[in-house]
This record gives sequence, C-alpha cells and structure tokens, in this order.
Amino acid sequence: MSPSLPQPAPADDVIDLGQIAASLRRRWRLIAQVAGGTLLLSAVITLLQKPVWEGEFQIVLADPEKKQGGGASQLLAQNPALASLIGTGGGGKDSLETEVKILESPSVLKPVFDFVKTSKQRAGENVDRLRYADWLKDDLEIKLEKGTSVLNLAYRDTNKPLVLPVIDRISKAYQDYSGRDRERGLVRGVAYLDQQIEVYRLRAVASLRAAQRYAIEQDLTALKGGGKGDEEVVNSLNIEAIRVQAANEIRNINEQLKQLRSLGSDPNTVMFQGLLIPELAAQGLPQRLNAIDNQLAFLRSKFTEREDSIRTLKQERSLLIGLLKTKAFGFLDAKRSAAQARLAAADRPKGVLIRYRELLRVAARDEATLNKLEDERRVLALEQARKPDPWQLISTPTLLDKPVSPSKGRNLALGLLAGLVLGSGAALVAELRSGRVFSSDELQAALPGPMLARLDPAAPESWAATMALLASGPLAGSSTVALIPVASQGEPELAEALQRALQQATPGAQVLCTSDLVAAGTCQAQLLVARPGAITRPQLDALRQQLQLQGRPSLGWLLLQSSDA
Repeated sequence: MSPSLPQPAPADDVIDLGQIAASLRRRWRLIAQVAGGTLLLSAVITLLQKPVWEGEFQIVLADPEKKQGGGASQLLAQNPALASLIGTGGGGKDSLETEVKILESPSVLKPVFDFVKTSKQRAGENVDRLRYADWLKDDLEIKLEKGTSVLNLAYRDTNKPLVLPVIDRISKAYQDYSGRDRERGLVRGVAYLDQQIEVYRLRAVASLRAAQRYAIEQDLTALKGGGKGDEEVVNSLNIEAIRVQAANEIRNINEQLKQLRSLGSDPNTVMFQGLLIPELAAQGLPQRLNAIDNQLAFLRSKFTEREDSIRTLKQERSLLIGLLKTKAFGFLDAKRSAAQARLAAADRPKGVLIRYRELLRVAARDEATLNKLEDERRVLALEQARKPDPWQLISTPTLLDKPVSPSKGRNLALGLLAGLVLGSGAALVAELRSGRVFSSDELQAALPGPMLARLDPAAPESWAATMALLASGPLAGSSTVALIPVASQGEPELAEALQRALQQATPGAQVLCTSDLVAAGTCQAQLLVARPGAITRPQLDALRQQLQLQGRPSLGWLLLQSSDA
C-alpha cells in the first residue's frame, strides 16, 4: 500500500509579508520601470500645467453698533423686537458662521463672478460651462480664523492679471455689504415707527377726547387750551378729595356749634372760642372784648363796683358777648351750608369716578406710548444720518509673488509614490500569474518527507559536511541512492555537482541523478532536490501524483537556496 503524501496548504490562507517582500525584490526591474514611467509622466504634466496665482486679504467681521455703542445700541438692546426688525439681533459663533454663509452667497459675490466671467470671455476662454457654485468651490477659499471674527479670503486663477482686480472687488463688495444691511434695517425701522406713530397719534387724541367728553358730561373736569394735538388737556378735579374735605369740615363745624351751645354766658370761653373763628377774629370782636376786660381790671383796682365807668363797661361787655355769640353761630351755620353744598356737588353715581379714572389712564398710556415711539424714531433717524466705518481690512488685497500651483516637488513625489504602488501591484500580479513556487513553506507542505538540509547553490564547497551527515544518517546502509530534481527544466551542472558531492560522501553506494521516477524506483533510497522558483504549482501537483503512483517512500528532500534569500 502506498504511503499517503501530505496535502499542500492553501497559498492564500495567511498573508506572508516576507514572501511579498521577496516577490517585490525579484520583480524590482518591473517596479523600477513602472515608477520611472509615472515619474516621467508626472514631470510632463507638471510642465504642461498653467501656473495658478493666488491673491488674499483679511477682514474683520466687526459689528459697528456693538463697538461704538450710543443711543441706537441702547435702544435696540432694550427693544429686541425692533432689533429683530432692523436685523441687528443675534450674536456669537452662530451669527458669525451665518455671516460667512451670506458672504459666500450670490447676493454678495454675483457681481464679482460676472466680472470674472466677462474678463475670461474677453481673453478668449470658453465660459459656457462656468457656474457660480463651481467657481466658488474651486477658486475661492473663505474661512474664519479660529476663535476670532477675522475672515481669511484667498482667490486663485491661472490668469495672473485678473487675480488682484478680483480680490479688490471682493473686498469692496464685503465692505459695501457691511453697511448695506444696516442702512436697509434702519430704513425699515424708521418706516415702521412712522406707521406706529401715526396710529398712536390718532389713538391718543381719541382717548383724550373720550376722557374729556365723559368729564364734561359728569361735571368732573375743567378745560384749558394750549395742549398738543387736540389743543385741549384734561385738568381733572379730585372729586373724592373734595367730598372727604367737605364731610370733615361739616363734622368740625357741628362740633364747634355744640361747644358754643354748651358754653353759656362765660365771657372768657366765648372770647377764646371766637378767636378760633377766622371771620370773627378778622372783625376784632374778640380783641374788643379782651380790651374791655383789661379796662375793668384796671378800674376795679382803684374804684368800687358802683363807679359809673365800671357799670358802663360791664353793660358794654354783656352786649359784646351776646353779639360775639350770635355772630359765631351765624358764621358757623354759613360755613356748614357751604360745605354741605360742596359735598352735594361732589356726589356722583356709583362707578362714575372709576370709569373716569380708567379713561384718564388709557389717555395717559396712549400719550406715553406716542412719546416713546417719537423718541425711538428720533434716535433711529439720527443713527440713519450717521455714516459708520465699514468692516476693517487688516491686510490689504495682495498678490503672492510665486504661483501656488503646480508644486513640482509635490507632483514628482506623488508621481513616484503612485509608480511604486502601481509597480508593486504589477509585480505581485506578474508573480501570481507565473505560478512558480518560491516559498519553502509551500514546498515543505507539498513534498513528501522532511526537509533534510538547506544547501547554498553558489558555494558547492560547503556541501561536504552536510553530505557526510546524510551518508552516516538517513542514507546509511543504502547501496543505491536516487537524486530526483524537482524542476521544470534541468540544471545539469548543479545536478552533477550535487551528485559528485553525495558520491564522495558515500563511496560504497551508487548515486543516480534522474528525473525518471521509474528508474529512481529501483534505488533503495530516494532524495528529492528542490529549488525555489524552479517549478510551477501545476508541475508540483503532477509530481506529487506521480510519486503516489510510484509507491516508494522518500527519505526527504534537499532545498537549494542561497543563505541571503
């Protein structure tokens, strides 16, 4: 029964980087040819390319309202709705990114694009397929400096004289845009305020007239000319205060009358009570009574009560006290009647004063709103008349001294890199299509028996020691030995050298070097001799099948491979 031979391992199970490197080394000429070709092609393309020139500038996307402040900034900060109408609301990173997108839009750069298109057409270039989006993407680079509001802009073109005029026009367009939206927003804001002022002027006059009409109907107001708009102003009377004052006055007079009635004829009390009534004090009656008392006191110190002068003064004093008391009652009654009249005049139906106060509040609110709108309109009109500075250029539009493209060094390096990659791929494909087996591991998996030795074909003199070990080891006692070359075509000089070396090591045996498996089958021992790249995979499979048909065991195989391989 024939011995079973090992099956070859699949070649693509594991990627062997060492074998790939060896394949590339074997095909270095092909890699060099492809790399040289791509290097030459990249050099030709670089020389044929038109130079690309670049112009650039930097501009600060500053908000003049925020930097300069003033009445408009304060007004807009206090009125977000008005700020949103004008278009100055928002801020921060999102606002800057939105601003950049606007600056990239056709609303700002379309005139510049039209200028570029016209200039190229005059220069004889075909611009039929030139589109704004392609021009923006390919020729312009617009980006914000990280963490700042500085905008960097670069423009590239193969037409050198065109670059600087385009850069100048873009910078001018950006500066014009910085004031355009401000002016448009202020015009919109002033128009809005004019509309609201007209509305509230009519409303203020109407609410004023409504309050005035109601006041006249309810006897609550006095009119006085000289006001604004309707030429009449509300001069309201505090009805509630009048009513309270009249009621308190009536209560006070009643108390005074009560005290007068309880006084009797005590002249001192009547005199002092009369002094509390301003009208009596103004007529001098209390003072006259006081003078009589002083005279009586003086006469009584010298005369008796029977004295005629004392009796006369006492009679006069009695008459004066009666008169003072009578007039006091009269004055107090008159004042009470007047207070009662004021109280009656101040009396109004329930809800009249509340309604009047509501009308006054509405009129005052409309007047205040009108005044505020007029003030805001005045501020915006002043801001509209002011001409703020445009966005500041921190670097003037500049044309670079040297073209930015093509880069000879970069193009040649890319060409060389591409050539190496393509050449390596071509080398691996060529190696795969050749079908030759270069891997010692693959040979070991496909050939029967172990690998007994590795021999350097470039140094036959080093084979003696290995042959001596084979003679004293696996080949000991064999009278005939067959050397079977594993190769697609013979290498007679190398095979003869190997045969001679083995013959010298086994002088008592006959060494036969043959590819004929029938002749080799007559020998006591068989040794296969393999060399990487000397046989293809189909040939190796055919050899394995023939060895199986032969049915003779093989002691192993020898690998002819250089030590530096």
